[in-house]
Formats: sequence, structure tokens, C-alpha cells
Amino acid sequence: MNNSDNSRRNFLKNTAAATALLATTNPFSLDAKDLPFVENPQNNLPWFQRVTRWGQINITENDPAQYDIPWWRKFWKQTNTEGVVVNAGGIVAYYPTKIPLHRTAEYLGGRDLFGELSKAAKEDGLVVFARMDSNRAHEEFYKAHPDWFSIDANGKPYKAADLYISCVNSPYYQEHIPSILTEISQLYKPEGFTDNSWSGLGRESICYCENCKRSFRDKIGQNIPAKKNWDDKVYKQWIRWNYDRRLEIWDLNNKTTKAAGGPHCTWSGMNSGSINGQSRSFRDYKEIAKRADILMLDDQSRSDASGFQHNGEIGKMMHGLLGWNKLAPESMAQYNHIKPWFRLGSKPAAEARMWMINGIAGGIQPWWHMVAAYHEDRRMYHTAQPVMNWHKNNEQYLLNRKPVANIGVVWSQENTDYYGRDEADELVELPWRGMTQSLIRARIPYLPVHADHIERDAAQFSLLILPNLALMSDQQIAAVRRFVDRGGSVIATGDTSLYDEMGDARSDYALADVFGAHLVTPVAKREIPDEKMARDAYHTYLRLTPELRSQMVGPHTNAEPAVKGKRHPILKGLEETDILIYGGLLHPLRLDAGAEVVMTYIPQFPTYPPEKSYMRQASTDIPGIVLRSNTKGGRIAFIPADFDKQFARFNHPDHGNLLENVVRWGIKEDVPLSVDGPGLVDCHLYQQTGRMVLHIVNLTSAATWRQPLDELIAIGPLKVKVKLPKQIAGRTLKALVSNQKITPAVANGFTTFEIKSISDHEVIVIS
Repeated sequence: MNNSDNSRRNFLKNTAAATALLATTNPFSLDAKDLPFVENPQNNLPWFQRVTRWGQINITENDPAQYDIPWWRKFWKQTNTEGVVVNAGGIVAYYPTKIPLHRTAEYLGGRDLFGELSKAAKEDGLVVFARMDSNRAHEEFYKAHPDWFSIDANGKPYKAADLYISCVNSPYYQEHIPSILTEISQLYKPEGFTDNSWSGLGRESICYCENCKRSFRDKIGQNIPAKKNWDDKVYKQWIRWNYDRRLEIWDLNNKTTKAAGGPHCTWSGMNSGSINGQSRSFRDYKEIAKRADILMLDDQSRSDASGFQHNGEIGKMMHGLLGWNKLAPESMAQYNHIKPWFRLGSKPAAEARMWMINGIAGGIQPWWHMVAAYHEDRRMYHTAQPVMNWHKNNEQYLLNRKPVANIGVVWSQENTDYYGRDEADELVELPWRGMTQSLIRARIPYLPVHADHIERDAAQFSLLILPNLALMSDQQIAAVRRFVDRGGSVIATGDTSLYDEMGDARSDYALADVFGAHLVTPVAKREIPDEKMARDAYHTYLRLTPELRSQMVGPHTNAEPAVKGKRHPILKGLEETDILIYGGLLHPLRLDAGAEVVMTYIPQFPTYPPEKSYMRQASTDIPGIVLRSNTKGGRIAFIPADFDKQFARFNHPDHGNLLENVVRWGIKEDVPLSVDGPGLVDCHLYQQTGRMVLHIVNLTSAATWRQPLDELIAIGPLKVKVKLPKQIAGRTLKALVSNQKITPAVANGFTTFEIKSISDHEVIVIS
């Protein structure tokens, strides 16, 4: 037996002894009896189904000397905080741990900061989430157990700054972290555990430690791939093997905390609001949501590309996985969350407030988050209170509700992984963002739908949108076909259904019979877009049919075609042009009988010098949009010209308007909500027993596409029309933000009313 084996044996022996001691006695200053469970005698729901407002000070190692607990207790009360996230252990411990090599915070001294905060919170009626940070360790730990840490192909350890990154297949995750969870559970009785760094090394790095080699051979029967190669079957198996291991860790940690702390002591990790981020961390959102009692979101601020509206969307996406009976709080930074993340400086109040508001509109529960317990920039202390208090006063309208939308936008994490690969931002996120932004811009409600849930959720929808959902399994394809056979409409863009579940190209679109369009050029022989060119834009256009310029105002030639017929309604608003800017590449298609083409491809020609900027080939028969109707009453739009991606890239109104037109045609104008008036607004419509709840978030500002926002610009008036279910009269309205007096008019199954002005948001209760 080598020294490493002896060291491991001694460590496990010491850990077992420590755990046994914890089961019988508490060696620290605070007794378990001082930390009672929070109970609500009027509500028998477990805490994770009723605690809806959270707060967090992410403790720094020098905080033990400066943590003014009495002041923060007042802040908890002022902000109506019901649960707190308190740093406990992992990289460092904020309590006097007995676990070997579990290092205490540098300036902890003899203090039990986690215990003191836990006791204070419970005395104030708050629940406590013990925060872990469990994927790295200091040098002394690494030297004691080098075989517990991730290494590269050259045998060098992976590091993050001066910390060593632990391996998910080692005893660090299998034994060390569970021993810490057990210790904290038995000493302090926290309601649960959360951890935003729980999943270990990301996808960009391959670990070659003996633990990983052995596990991969045992489960896959292969050696760990030597390098990244998306065309290698073993590399794809390595991806799935990593996902499975993270789910094993999730299950182990949950089993550990519930065994030590009781059936409601849940381990909840933390998860990103970015599907691409989840993929790069091997976190399977669909499977995690199945396991989660409560989903803690680490999605602290917007990006310039996705905007505040991303927070409302991610709320609906998560509830689409969780169900609407579970909670999804989100860490909302009150500090400047702009890289390099100025953690001690206050975020402008309007920026922080709008992120919180848009999350609440999408079904997220608010969770203020600061780094350090003492700040010289005190402006952040004033941001959360008005939002948290408004949330408390109106909570009855924010929970126990069902979203109203008859359009589902379909996604899957596998599409990000095996189709998007290393270009997921370009291939998956841009099409999604462009499509959903066109719907937000048009004030058309929609819901994200996981591709595996099409059959489950199909009854709610009249239209499914597949924005470059290139990777689809046979089961998902069959679900779409059944949806169409029942009379449902479909809009699909780009490469939708062209790849199987492992990312291998098919010989034709699997949904070719639905689209009425077939591949001519095999995928392997298609021109591969140059990614820099794609980002800078190909100089390509689409020709609209029929061409109308012979009757337009402007100069004329003898070569202009005669007008033949009328244009399709999806081209509404383009009556003064025969061409539409595009920016992508297209390939020939073979069309079925009955398919209608409303625009065709104009290939690239020079942009520079200007003297050379004229069309070399003015027309082709390569379709940009293919439309058809089926005998079941459904409408199908296949858009190989990926306007969703181009709209996200260029933000050109022609692209957004075109997508809106296609959606309205596909849904046959049956939209449950209409909001007319100036500005960019994000609309969320819900139904509760006996009433409807409409959130309208005002995204109109000088900082719409560049943070931070520091000034709110009011808009209005807005004329609103809401389709009423039979059991709701729609004659009584209540404005929860402005308290405006609003008088509706009810006719033909709709209630119509006017909102005079909206500053940041408005919530209208319709009964």
C-alpha cells in the first residue's frame, strides 16, 4: 500500500470518527436546541414551497471581524426577507469544523460566524440555506491528496488562481463533501444547502486522473478521449458520462442532507440562467428539475445581448421543467455585475430593480445578493427594499397561477451540446433570441417548451416554433408530427430536424414531409460558413414575390417584371421593396406539390468598393420561406433563411416584422393579448381562479441594449385587449403598481382598457 492509500485510509477513519461524534454531541458554542426549525402553523407546506423572498451576503474571509449582525437583522426585516443564504463550508469553513483538511476562513479566529447567523435568522423566523463552495481546495489539501484533484494530459493539476480544482470522480466529492454536509446538518439544522460551484471542472477541460480513467473504462469500455473531437463517438460518450456523474453527485448530496437533517433538508445546488452555461458545466437542466424541491438560480444580471427580458423568459423556461407548483428563486446582484464584476460597488438602482421586476414577471422569486457584509458604497442598501415589499404585498397574485399562451417555442439542451457544440452562441442562442425577441416586440405571449415535453404540453398550444432546432430525436419528431396531425401549426427555421440525437447529419430533414421541402445538397457537401464572415454578415439578399417595383414610386426601366398576383400576408409592410437584406447563406431545396415560396435567394456580391456593389446574379429559385397548409387545418412555415438568427444579430426591424407576420399567420391571428402603444414592453399573462394577471414590463430606455440603466423613461398610453375565459367577467380591474383607476369595456369575449402610463412596470388584475 502506498502513502496515498495510507493517507486516504487515515482521512476516512478520522471523518468517520468525527461524524460519529457529531451524532451524539455538539462540541461548539451553539446548541442544536438554539436553532429551531421555522414552522408556520397556518401552512403545512414544506419550507421550500412557501419561502418566496431571499437574501444573501456572500461572506468574504475578512467578514468575521466586521459582520454587524444586528444591523443586518434589521435589514432582513425591512426587506421582508424570509430566507437567507449563509456561507458555511467547502473551500473554507465559517464555523469551527472538525473535518480533516476543511480549512477555516482566514480571519475566522475562534468565531462561529455561520452558527451566529443561523441562530439570528431562526430567531427572526427565517429559514437558512447553508451555502457551499465545493469544487476547489488550498495547496495543503492538494499535497495531502493529489489523487483527488483534476489533472491535464501532461499530469499537471488544473487550478483556478491559487486553488486546485477537485475531481468529480474522486473521494473529494464522494466522501469529503458529504462529511461536511453531515457535520453542518447535525450541528446547525439548516433547512437546506445550496452551492453555485458544485459541478466541478467544465467542458473546456478534460481530466485524466486515475479516478476518471477507471470510471470511464468501467462504464463506457473506452479510454478517455485524448482531445476534443465532436465527430468522435467516444468524445460524445464522454460528454454524456460527465452529465451522468453530475446527476450522481446531485443525488448523493440530497441523500446525505436528508439523512442527516431530515426529509425536508434539501440540497439544491445552484444553476445558471444560460442553457449554454449549463451545458459547459455538464448540468442537465431537465433531469435536475425532476430532482429539485426548489430550484436556486445563479443568474445575477442581464447581458447587453439578451436584455432584461431574458429574466422573464428564464422564469417561464424553468417552470416549464419544474411545474408551476415549485419555486425558483434567483440570486439578483445588487453590486455591479459587469466584468470584472465590481463586487463592492453599487449597481445603479434602476438596473438592479428592472432585473428583479422582469424576473418576478416570469415567475421567479426575488433574492437580493451582495458580496461582503460591510460596504463603503452604501447605495445598494436602498435598492431591494421597495421591490421586496411590493412583492410581499402582492404575493397572492404572483403565485399559484398558470401562464396564458397558445404559442410554444421549443428548445433542448442536447441541441446546444451536440449541434451547437463550440458555436452554440451562433447556432443555437442567436436563433432562439431573435425569435423570442420578435414575439416580445410584437407583445405576443409565448412559453418555452422542452422538446421532450411536446407531447405532454401540446394541448395548450396552437402553434409550435422550432428556432433552428437542428438536433431532434425520433421521439421528438414523432411528437411534432402528431401535433400537426391534430391540426397544430408549426414554424421551423434553419437546420431544424436535420441532425439526429447525437448530432450526426441526416440525409434529409426528418420533418421534410411536414415542411414540404427536401435537402438537395448533402450536409457534408454544403458550403461551411466562415464564422467571422457569418458574424460580420454575408452580403446576401432575398427577392420577394411577386415583384412590385414596376408600380412603385421611383425610376423605372424597361426590364422590370410585370406584377403577377398578390403578395402573401406575411410580407405585409414590405410593399415598397422587392428585396430584403439577409446576411446568411442558402442552398437549393426540392419542394413538394402545394408548397408556396414567397421569397428566393440572391447570392453574395461585393460590398466594396462601392463601384463593384451590384448584383451578379439577380435571382435564383432557392427558397427563403416555404409555406403550406395541411388537410387538418394547420399551417406550416419552413424558413431556411434563418431570419431569427439575423434579427438577433442585426436587430433590423424588417426581420422582426417578418417573423411577427409569420407567427400571426401561423396562429391565424388567434392571440389572447393585444397591447398597442409606444415603446418596447415585455408582457406576461396568467390565469388564477376567478381572475387574470397581466404583467407589463417597460423595457424602453437609453440603456435597452447596453447596461447599466440609470434612468426610467415612462411610456403610454397603452391600449390593452385581453381574451377572457368563460368564468372571468373582465369588468373589474386593479392596478397593483400605479393604483390607476381603470375602467374596462367588455365585448365579444375580450376586455379592453387603457393604461395611461408605465414607468418601470404595471400589473393589472382582471376579474
